[in-house]
Amino acid sequence: MARVVLWLVAAVLALRQMAHVLRLPPNERLTDLETWTGANSTDGGVSGVLHVKGSLYDQDHFTGTPFAGFVLKPLTHSAEQALGVAWTFSTLLFVAVLGVVAARALPGPLSRRSSLLAAPVAISLLMVSLPVRNALTTGQTSIIPVLLVLLGCFAVRGERVCGLLIGIGAALQPTVLLFVPLLWLTGRRRAAVSTTATFAAATALTWAVMPHDSWTYWVHHVAGAGLGARPDGLANQSLHGALLRLGLEGPLEIALFLVLAAAVIVLGLHRAVRLARDGQLLLAVALTGCVAVAVSPTAWQHQLLWVLLAMAGRAGTRARDRLVWPAVVILVMTLPGAVLLPNVAVLYPIRENVPLLTALMAACLVPFLPRASEHFRAPIPTTYAQPAPARWARVPLLPLWRRVLSRPNLLLELLLIRVGYSAYSHIRAAADAGRGTAEAHGRTIVSIERALHIDIERWANHSIQHVKWLESFLDFYYESFHFVVPLTVLAVLYVRRPVDYRWARAALGFATLLGLLGFWFFPLAPPRLMPGMDFVDTVHGPQDLANPDYGAMTQVTNQYAAMPSLHFGWSLWCGIVIAVVAPKLWMKALGLLHPLFTVCAIIATANHWVLDAVGGATVVGAGFALVYVLAGPRGVQLPGPPAPRAATWGGTAMPTGRTGSGTGVSK
Repeated sequence: MARVVLWLVAAVLALRQMAHVLRLPPNERLTDLETWTGANSTDGGVSGVLHVKGSLYDQDHFTGTPFAGFVLKPLTHSAEQALGVAWTFSTLLFVAVLGVVAARALPGPLSRRSSLLAAPVAISLLMVSLPVRNALTTGQTSIIPVLLVLLGCFAVRGERVCGLLIGIGAALQPTVLLFVPLLWLTGRRRAAVSTTATFAAATALTWAVMPHDSWTYWVHHVAGAGLGARPDGLANQSLHGALLRLGLEGPLEIALFLVLAAAVIVLGLHRAVRLARDGQLLLAVALTGCVAVAVSPTAWQHQLLWVLLAMAGRAGTRARDRLVWPAVVILVMTLPGAVLLPNVAVLYPIRENVPLLTALMAACLVPFLPRASEHFRAPIPTTYAQPAPARWARVPLLPLWRRVLSRPNLLLELLLIRVGYSAYSHIRAAADAGRGTAEAHGRTIVSIERALHIDIERWANHSIQHVKWLESFLDFYYESFHFVVPLTVLAVLYVRRPVDYRWARAALGFATLLGLLGFWFFPLAPPRLMPGMDFVDTVHGPQDLANPDYGAMTQVTNQYAAMPSLHFGWSLWCGIVIAVVAPKLWMKALGLLHPLFTVCAIIATANHWVLDAVGGATVVGAGFALVYVLAGPRGVQLPGPPAPRAATWGGTAMPTGRTGSGTGVSK
């Protein structure tokens, strides 16, 4: 059943990608393919470069090899619409074949479940990856060299046929020639010779047919290094592009690039050869491709598919660490760097080069396990706690997850927090039903509060303006502690109380998801954005309510995401967690002051209604309740040898081995 579902998911993703490409406007669909093979212009417009008489590189639009132009020339006689459909369908077919070949090439031994599910999972990951999506949208040929290499290494018989396929791939993308030393050093010398001969023959044939273009590409532009977009742009994820973005240029940059490229080639190919001899040929191929990405003068987004294949490696001896490397690769290949890392200036050099850094890590740094390692197939298992008795323990599937005693992997947690917050920000920004709806909901909230006699927002807002130190304090508190305190609580729990960390993190995640539902279904204008109610925005300054954009603040985030107040909800979560886990009474009391100060700040500064705080408390309570239902009570029972016979009191056995999950290891 799981296999059927995964194949359906892969098919749906493929159809969605095809529909997305074909529904784009003509000027945004298959832009590179149209630039190459576009019909002859009859109205004075620019024709596709393959139609133009003269050099392929005169218009600076074609960046492929002369052999690629020679192969694509026949496509200029196809009908534009038919060519777009056929090209998109063929690309999706290539991706499906690539996924199947990669899944069948995974290093064994594999369990039956893994072998059954590997192909649809691989195809699905390829479909959602940025390189495939970019290649589909632009109509690029970058998937073909990767597919030819994999077919040559894993799907065909005979060294000559293998070399023929890889040689054609090298003629389309010259950095594929790096597979020649891999083949030679792993004993496949006929394949290496055949690859070199095929590449030389294809290049010589193109040189004979198109001498001027061949001279322009191979000599004038140094194997295409000077073609295409600016090499210092973010799209160029190579060492050359990274050095240019760091401000280096001229002979110094070229010399440094050549030295670094040589080091990466030597180290990366050495690791690839060792892994190939170990029986992990797919990983060796992926690492060689990652080397090609790094040392190529230009490595555009659609050429980074090699990095995704590096998921085949197994790194980490513990089960909790085994998923770190695949998770990093998947996130890097499916999300832009701005989502993975915060918008902090010191992180810009990393954020701008995340795919390149991942390729370099795969090629040179990640300690992939050899098959001879005792942990290759059986990593050190995770220690689980025995679930404490739950009120709904007899209900099927409740609780349904096991509590882990050890702390989770730090890198995965940081990625989870960052990606989760980015998704939260995007959904919050998208949940905007318009000014009219938000203000109507605001008037509804005012009516309810007046009926309940809790409409204190205007009184509080005007009162603090007469006490300047209080106004300054509440403004500062509102702006400063919303993120700092929750992150600090999570950090302390992670270090000191890992079991409680998982419990608290899950409750916070559920509360945030429920809050997003509130933003989506009940957009609400805060008091400061309600016209005619005489509120003063003490934090952001006066708002021009006659301006539909309300000034600069509406460009930052959705100003109508007021119900529920996660500003108060997160602070209440902090107070509850501190009150539950803190060892001393004064710590508990100090923790409970945080939600008290927060609710005063959000109401007095006119950023939330009283009922918004009630909504925040509701989603936090629901978050803790969901964790209780799904994972059982916070307390756990430690695993170990059978406990001695428990003492009894009044004929009822007293439970033993119970802990409040303070450190997760002992009482």
